[in-house]
Amino acid sequence: MRVLVRRCWGPPLAHGARRGRPSPQWRALARLGWEDCRDSRVREKPPWRVLFFGTDQFAREALRALHAARENKEEELIDKLEVVTMPSPSPKGLPVKQYAVQSQLPVYEWPDVGSGEYDVGVVASFGRLLNESLILKFPYGILNVHPSCLPRWRGPAPVIHTVLHGDTVTGVTIMQIRPKRFDVGPILKQETVPVPPKSTAKELEAVLSRLGANMLISVLKNLPESLSNGRQQPMEGATYAPKISAGTSCIKWEEQTSEQIFRLYRAIGNIIPLQTLWMANTIKLLDLVEVNSSVLADPKLTGQALIPGSVIYHKQSQILLVYCKDGWIGVRSVMVKKSLTATDFYNGYLHPWYQKNSQAQPSQCRFQTLRLPTKKKQKKTVAMQQCIE
Repeated sequence: MRVLVRRCWGPPLAHGARRGRPSPQWRALARLGWEDCRDSRVREKPPWRVLFFGTDQFAREALRALHAARENKEEELIDKLEVVTMPSPSPKGLPVKQYAVQSQLPVYEWPDVGSGEYDVGVVASFGRLLNESLILKFPYGILNVHPSCLPRWRGPAPVIHTVLHGDTVTGVTIMQIRPKRFDVGPILKQETVPVPPKSTAKELEAVLSRLGANMLISVLKNLPESLSNGRQQPMEGATYAPKISAGTSCIKWEEQTSEQIFRLYRAIGNIIPLQTLWMANTIKLLDLVEVNSSVLADPKLTGQALIPGSVIYHKQSQILLVYCKDGWIGVRSVMVKKSLTATDFYNGYLHPWYQKNSQAQPSQCRFQTLRLPTKKKQKKTVAMQQCIE
């Protein structure tokens, strides 16, 4: 006969840790010990009934692992699996919906969460705060698969900020969510991995998605024990990873070093191209490359005074060289009205400019920082759905 337990909410807060003001229901639950709670509706052990909330490729990997576990009849970890995702303008829907449809899983579009009974919820890159009444419908609460080592990089874009800030170590955290604030709940499992040198956010997301999926399955295999052994997040070291705005893509030639520009490119280049100004026209820089030492030894670069933003075409390597705060970056292709190679841009724009301004100094031929408006109408934000929470 299966023994059943009542819904309870993990470990008490560590001594001295701060908490928000929980509702009376949450305070009552916090006073109850895990073993003291009983309710005939709740399973004590697998197989679990799971409702999954997710959107992007990162979340899709977690859903794939859950689906594989449900299909594994020998292990009996997942009994029921249903999916909630966000609406999308694309007819196919977001990656999570595509996978759910292909796998014939029941799928709902937020705010519809179905009306079934579940043991536990799982969130990965969902991008919405779940309210208290929804969380309390799950006897074991809702788990979150978060691609960072919390409390570092709380928020919707942790992978982007990991790359943008040059972190050398990252990881995945399985935590239990709390209402009203993102990523503050107790940690059930956390693993770290080194960040591969020069890794893009997209590449790093793929690594973390596989790690997170495996960690999720591990936690579900010992769910009551994992919840009882959870630990509160430390108060020190908390950082926030907000969504990336279009303004983030504007290169500040006078302020940013070449390393900072390359980090920016690796962090967001696959979501939104880096932008600059050329003679009052917006230019998108599509393909950035590091400049090797043989190119830097060219007398054309060393024999004149240059200012940040100065742009020179290097014929031998067929790249645009752009001077920033501390050195040069290389650009293989740009977009003006259409995509152009560096050679095309030189022939169509740089060379005619030099012909027209034959007496001008090379420093006058330069990219300038693009300043986007900050009004409410410029609220467009872009987020790497492998990192949206």
